[in-house]
Amino acid sequence: MTELNERTKANMDVVLEETCRQLPHGGDHDSRRIIAERLIEAAKAGHSTLGELGIVARRALAEIVGKGN
Repeated sequence: MTELNERTKANMDVVLEETCRQLPHGGDHDSRRIIAERLIEAAKAGHSTLGELGIVARRALAEIVGKGN
């Protein structure tokens, strides 16, 4: 398991919070978990900037919102 550096962890936290603000009440546990898991996968693959992680999070959010329709 690849260890993530502190900046990457901080970026993941910022992106998760910003993304979940778009969900009612900041998102339920399952929605937040799905987005967080996608962020972890992306970070382990070397995508660690706010921009890269933001794209991953928005894609996950779109999938979650799309399933609700």
